[in-house]
Amino acid sequence: MSDVQNWVPQSVDVSVPSAARVYDYLLGGAHNFAVDRLMGDKAEQMMPNSRNAARLNRAFLRRAVRFMTDQGVRQFLDIGSGIPTVANVHEVAQEEDPSCRVVYVDRDPVAVAHGELIIAGNDRVGVLQADMRDPDSILNSGEVNRLLDFDQPIGLLMLFMVHWVPDEADPQSLLKRYREALPSGSYLAISHMAGDHVNDDARSVTDRMAKAGGGDVTYRDRAQVESFFGDFELVEPGLVKFAEWRPSGPGDVSDDPALNKIAFAGVGRKP
Repeated sequence: MSDVQNWVPQSVDVSVPSAARVYDYLLGGAHNFAVDRLMGDKAEQMMPNSRNAARLNRAFLRRAVRFMTDQGVRQFLDIGSGIPTVANVHEVAQEEDPSCRVVYVDRDPVAVAHGELIIAGNDRVGVLQADMRDPDSILNSGEVNRLLDFDQPIGLLMLFMVHWVPDEADPQSLLKRYREALPSGSYLAISHMAGDHVNDDARSVTDRMAKAGGGDVTYRDRAQVESFFGDFELVEPGLVKFAEWRPSGPGDVSDDPALNKIAFAGVGRKP
């Protein structure tokens, strides 16, 4: 238990699976418990290649961050970061330029608690516990304003996040609030489960994740996902299936053609 107490708040019930820890497990991380691994294994049984889907999404994160740093972006806001492990944003960005600054945001107290340990000693990285559906609590937070300069371009990442926001919660207005807060020259990266690739197995897995606290997934088509970019200019190749967004090597693409198509991904630039 001493190892658990080092990175998990005493108020957290580690007997209940956490969506953030399940994702960490699927990525091959070490910050999860038996109950999370059981949930992850069930997800893999019900929807084979769940691990590979998580890997492909993380590969898109790496490519998107590297693209943004190549465009001169030196500060990032990762909303819904989960446990920032296994090729996280600040590792990728600071490998390109050690001056890069990153704020991770997640509502899961376990993800935040471990994130704080990961970044200990790195004064250019911060962690904030907040819900993406409350943008003012994020944008006006001390941690965001300590590290991010809203007079300079910012890279905003919302990967596998917006599909947790149901239509009745008005994701259009939510995304608009974030877009409006970003200065000119900023970038927005989104990955989102694809509505044209839904099957019963996928729905069963997401239903189980919902019961574990992840919420219900809303599958959307290309036009709906593209609308979340508003007036941002999509960079080439536009909004595509996530394995098709500027793959740089075999690790960015699955051998299973169907797996490559389960989510949309794109990066837009604010004029």
